[in-house]
Amino acid sequence: MTHSGTGQVGTAGTAVRQASLREHNLALVLRHIADAERPPSRADLATATGLTRATVSALVDDLIGGHLLTEVDPAPRTGAGRPALGLVLATDGPAGLGLEINVDYLAACVVDLTGAVRHRAIRRVDLRPLPPAEVLADLGDLAATAHAEAQRQRLVLAGTALAVPGLVTSTGVVRLAPNLGWRDVDLVGALEAHPGLAGHRAAGHWLTVDNEANLAALGELHAGTSGEATFLYVSGEIGIGAGIVLHGTLFRGARGWSGELGHLPVDPAGRPCRCGAQGCLEQYAGQEAILTGAGLAGLGQPADAAIARLAELAGDGNAAAIAALTGAASALGVAIAGVINLLDLDTVVLGGIYAPLAQWLRPPLEAEIRRRVLTAGWSPVTVRPSLLTGDAAVLGAAGSVVRAVLAHPARWLAPPA
Repeated sequence: MTHSGTGQVGTAGTAVRQASLREHNLALVLRHIADAERPPSRADLATATGLTRATVSALVDDLIGGHLLTEVDPAPRTGAGRPALGLVLATDGPAGLGLEINVDYLAACVVDLTGAVRHRAIRRVDLRPLPPAEVLADLGDLAATAHAEAQRQRLVLAGTALAVPGLVTSTGVVRLAPNLGWRDVDLVGALEAHPGLAGHRAAGHWLTVDNEANLAALGELHAGTSGEATFLYVSGEIGIGAGIVLHGTLFRGARGWSGELGHLPVDPAGRPCRCGAQGCLEQYAGQEAILTGAGLAGLGQPADAAIARLAELAGDGNAAAIAALTGAASALGVAIAGVINLLDLDTVVLGGIYAPLAQWLRPPLEAEIRRRVLTAGWSPVTVRPSLLTGDAAVLGAAGSVVRAVLAHPARWLAPPA
């Protein structure tokens, strides 16, 4: 489709509705401002987009009125004429609520339109003994607190995205979460029934549910400026998930269930797994396997404290800690090498508990990749820690809401009744 300030031409000679043209141009202007290195003026936007100044001015007025943009003082300049006001994303408008259910914690965060984290909370608790209804009630309380904090900061939650460690349908039903023991749990229905969240849908708020590694991978994709658009994100927790990003797009598979790296077999006759199979990767490289190997399991300390202690021991050269990390990394390398051989990926991002342990995991992991990946001699694979560390999933969840607003601002300006 081609657009100008007044054009109405569509593809193959079809007419474009005025409303559709406005939606496109709103997104075009907002995207230019979001991507700009310095606050552009209205005149700058007209030049960059090819729209007329009158059209840009009208669109900008709508975006300011919807609390998506705000004007800022221009940078000092020399020369004649009054410098124009710059435009930046608003910090007092729509925001995204990210929620996460993992095996041993719940998390919530609020991210504003600029990507800044405005609220973050985590509750560490072993969720495996708890029924889904109790877990979701606790998560609803965490979400309600985040919602109240957003209101206190004069933010309006545009939506909620929930990250879970399992197979999720497009309607928000968890078909299977082996490490939680969940089957066919309707997360959307349960959260929408929570009294602290009632009425959000009526206010234009939407709720989505996705696999935690997928959301973490999307968070990582948008977190840095490295330009990486193809990579394997590996989420190390009690379970092990993966998000596969190909050319800037998350690969979900035929049914949206790709990325179950933790259930790739590294020893077909090996240790039994909660999924019912044997020798799955997470039994050798998951959080519990690593802590058990290092002698740190069952000490009654929170997972983050245990991982910090493991890193401390490894830094001191403790033999058990080094052996546990080396064994986990070798198993991880076997599984990851298979994925690289299949998909021709050039970057592996270590997330979750793997991020703070990356300096000990990388050497044996890279050794396995060099030994097993056919193309490693000509095209080395980069292994690096996540930019978002252990917060990637919940930040990626909140960020997905914000990116949806930026991509479709017309929906925010005129939310459904």
